[in-house]
Amino acid sequence: MTQNNIGWNFQNSYLKLADIMVSKLPPVPVKNPKVVLYNAQLEQELGLNFSSLDEQEKASYLSGNTIPEQTTPWAEAYAGHQFGHLTMLGDGRAVVLGEHIAPNKKRFDIQFKGSGVTPYSRSGDGRAALGPMLREYIISEAIHFLNIPTSRSLAVVTTGEDVVRETILPGAILTRVAASHIRVGTFEFVAAQKDINTLQELIMYCIDRHYQELKGQKNPALQLFRAVMNRHADLIVNYMRVGFIHGVLNTDNVAISGESIDYGPCAFMDSYDPKTKFSSIDQQGRYAYGNQPIIAKWNMARFAETLIPLIDVDLNKAIEMLEEEVNEFSKIYINKSLEMMRNKLGIKGGVEEDSLLIKELLTWMQNNKADYTNTFVSIMNETFDQPVYQDQAFQECYKKLRIRKPNRETMRKNNPLVIPRNYQVEDSLKLAHEGNFESVASLLSVLRNPYNNSNNIKQFQDPGPASSIPYQTFCGT
Repeated sequence: MTQNNIGWNFQNSYLKLADIMVSKLPPVPVKNPKVVLYNAQLEQELGLNFSSLDEQEKASYLSGNTIPEQTTPWAEAYAGHQFGHLTMLGDGRAVVLGEHIAPNKKRFDIQFKGSGVTPYSRSGDGRAALGPMLREYIISEAIHFLNIPTSRSLAVVTTGEDVVRETILPGAILTRVAASHIRVGTFEFVAAQKDINTLQELIMYCIDRHYQELKGQKNPALQLFRAVMNRHADLIVNYMRVGFIHGVLNTDNVAISGESIDYGPCAFMDSYDPKTKFSSIDQQGRYAYGNQPIIAKWNMARFAETLIPLIDVDLNKAIEMLEEEVNEFSKIYINKSLEMMRNKLGIKGGVEEDSLLIKELLTWMQNNKADYTNTFVSIMNETFDQPVYQDQAFQECYKKLRIRKPNRETMRKNNPLVIPRNYQVEDSLKLAHEGNFESVASLLSVLRNPYNNSNNIKQFQDPGPASSIPYQTFCGT
């Protein structure tokens, strides 16, 4: 089978930007690649066809050992505010194979994560361990089927090589598919160069690639900022809807496309508590569940700072305009969040007491350590077989809700029956390290239908046994 029969259709527009934006280089070859997880559905959506390749050829393409002739891989330069501090970064362990045009004419970056040393590796080995790559595959697929914009995963390939972290771990490469890998940190990198021409080019490129509805409008930098801010308000509202905690919302992990990207120490909340965090490196709870809207606004302020020179020739006026825009985020988010919670409860807007009703329910959930996902499912299905629901405060809250005659169909569209339960993710990763990937496949099959009732999902709805040891996740670098 020739490489053209695979279906690749590369048109690498990002390479037309300034040379400082990228370093052109191929992935570092690996010893013995083997495909252990493959997304056949995504393959079909991308218009690809690996089915006629033997397993060795397939693994060679999906590890970066074999590079299609019609593309030139590259690593991207970017900066990022990591826990509030600006750092020059870049793809230290990832290489974009190219921009593939799917049959629906959409453009996707195909990126290898864990593909070896690049000029941005900063003394790192550029590799990735199997566990974090499987976690990203599982979580990104779950987020996609929860109807949240996200990068996705095409494959996980083991490399036949070990990586050394706290212990020796099996190495792996993830093939990630994203609308692009342009980040707020990309703009921070360009702004740090004080290169106005490249900044202008980047703005117009982002409009052309992600926001074509803005073409021809006055003040494109301001229009782009508004569009990106609105998409990220939507994204964070969706995180809050399903109880997702990204874990590391640094500006280098904030995609201009509005997709969720870079799944490291991420996890889903069980018992409702706004202070919930899992990341081992987030000691102060900067990226805790309830802080995500605040951090999103902070990140948008950093994005705004990069655009100042192109907003207005009067810099003071430009700053004033952008401050006004950033301050709109809170209002935009509050309105979107209120509508989201109304949808979870199946009630129509326009009632002033809605905010109080929602706060009352969430306060009860927090005080009683009620499971976030299952509580909304119980309300939706009117199944109150757990003792916690006999609490008087809940009964009074539910009585107020019933007066509003909740719409069950609206609730079904907004309340998942299943999420990736943390202990089940960990169990499947442990088995995968032992060479058994059946548990990962079983978990994925359920997560791909989070809103549909099924007889085999009850075990996946169980939040698991209580533990005195707080659950922790790790970034996997």
